[in-house]
Amino acid sequence: MVEAAERAQVLVEALPYIKRFHGQTMVVKVGGNAIGERKEETLLDLVLLRYVGMQPVLVHGGGPEITAMSQRLGIQAEFRNGLRVTDRQTMDVVKMVLTGKVSPDLVATLNRLGGQAVGMSGEDGPTVIAEPLDPELGLVGKVVQVNPEPITALLERGYIPVLASIGLGYDGQAYNINADTVAAEVAVALGAAKLILLTDVPGILDSSQRVVTELGRADGRRMLERGEVQGGMIPKLEACLRALDAVPQAHIIDGRQPHSLLLELFTESGVGTMVVR
Repeated sequence: MVEAAERAQVLVEALPYIKRFHGQTMVVKVGGNAIGERKEETLLDLVLLRYVGMQPVLVHGGGPEITAMSQRLGIQAEFRNGLRVTDRQTMDVVKMVLTGKVSPDLVATLNRLGGQAVGMSGEDGPTVIAEPLDPELGLVGKVVQVNPEPITALLERGYIPVLASIGLGYDGQAYNINADTVAAEVAVALGAAKLILLTDVPGILDSSQRVVTELGRADGRRMLERGEVQGGMIPKLEACLRALDAVPQAHIIDGRQPHSLLLELFTESGVGTMVVR
């Protein structure tokens, strides 16, 4: 009876957040490093969000899978400031892995868990228009425009869109885009209530290696300028700061923690780092 009462209390405590975000869009970005063995739990959380009236949009990368496939094909992976240098051969691998393996796996799992998911790429529609970011990075793109209609059409029909982080250029070329960047631009285009980036660390860390639970926009920019954020966390923080142009709050949370998505959305303390205006 005590356990049952505790469960009921958890539901009651979540009620204000469910009411607040009912009908709101939540853009959630996941990657292989972030969820690992927690993939099914994380996707189950997304299904729950859909059934309590929220509209989750899942954006994914596939860094570890792309690197593994590249190695199998004898292609050496190279990164600069957390971004993968992408030649034409690597771009073929990116498309093959993201749209041929990662996206179908996510969609199949969501459907098996009781959700209704549809996989898509930024090329579809096209949803994500891109142009080259830096000639030295090859076919790495930056988002020029997001066409939200293909995503909203799925949301209106009760589906969970699963978007691979590939964009289409005006030149007809596919571009590899950092998934954090795509998630931020999609969140802005949709007017989302939140952007949530799942990563494989507890959040943004200060100089003492403690989690910064709340970070203002100005402080976030200073951390980037001073080089206090390194590697893959750079595009994550940049994505959060970009999202704040239209999204009230952005979050960087540890996808390895059980049900971190629900803890961030439905509890007062939350987990990870919340980036605010």
